[in-house]
Amino acid sequence: MAVLIDKQTPHPPAWWAQFLEATERFDGAYVVEGLGDLLGRKVTAPLLRQEVRIAVDVVVRYLNRPASPELTERAEAARVRLATTLSRIEERSSGGTSIVEAGAVSLALHGDYAAAAAMAEPCVGTGVLTQLFVTALRLERFDIPMTLRLLKGGREPAEAVRSGHLIGRYSWWPSWLLRVVTERALAGTLDEETIEALDKCAYAALTPAQSNLARKLLNGDMGLIDTAAQRLEQMGEGDAGDRLREGDLSTVALAARLLGLQ
Repeated sequence: MAVLIDKQTPHPPAWWAQFLEATERFDGAYVVEGLGDLLGRKVTAPLLRQEVRIAVDVVVRYLNRPASPELTERAEAARVRLATTLSRIEERSSGGTSIVEAGAVSLALHGDYAAAAAMAEPCVGTGVLTQLFVTALRLERFDIPMTLRLLKGGREPAEAVRSGHLIGRYSWWPSWLLRVVTERALAGTLDEETIEALDKCAYAALTPAQSNLARKLLNGDMGLIDTAAQRLEQMGEGDAGDRLREGDLSTVALAARLLGLQ
C-alpha cells in the first residue's frame, strides 16, 4: 500500500533551524536515527542502503557517547565513507531519489540537521519531520500536541515551540482556562504577559459562574467588560476599571469575582 505524504510547501533550512535554536538539549542522535529510518528504506540501491544503515548506526552510537575516542574516530570514518560514495555515484549517474535521500542522511550525520530536513521533506512529508524535530527538543513540561497543531496551522517553529512550552508549564490550569489559552495560541496572541494575567485567574479559585464570567471577559465581551468596569468603580477600584476597559487582562479575575457576588 502506498504511503500518503502530506503535500505542504517545502521549508528552507532556516525554518528547520528554529527548532535547534529553541533549546540547548536538542537530541541529535534521535534525529539522525529517525531520519535514517525514514529515508534509509527509500534508498533503492541495496549496497548504498546498507552503507546508509551502517553509517547511521555508528554515528548514533557516537552521539550517545561523544566522549569516546574510538566512537569519535569510527563516526568520522563513516561520515567520510558515505559522502565519498555519494560523490562517486553522482559522478557516474544523473542522480535520482536514492541520491537525494542518502544525501539528506549524510547531512544529518555531519550535524547539519536543518539542511537534512529541508532535503528530506519532499521525500517523507512535513508532518512526520516536524514530529521528529519537536520530540527531539527534549523540553520539560512541554505540550507536544499543541506545538504540532500550531505548526500544522502555519505558525513559525520559534512561536509554536514557545507557545507549547508556555502551555506545558501550566497544564494544571482548569479546563476552561486551558481552552482560552489554546484559542489565543492558535490566534498567535499568546505571550508571557498574557500567561501571567491568566495565571491570576487560575489561582483565583473561581466558582463555575465566575469562571464563565472570566471566560467572557477574556474573549472581549464589551457589554460585560463595561458592566464589570462600572462594578469595580463602585467598589472604589476605579483604576482597575479603567485598566479593564483598556484590555488589561490582569484585572479579569478581580472583576469576575465581584460580578459573581452580585
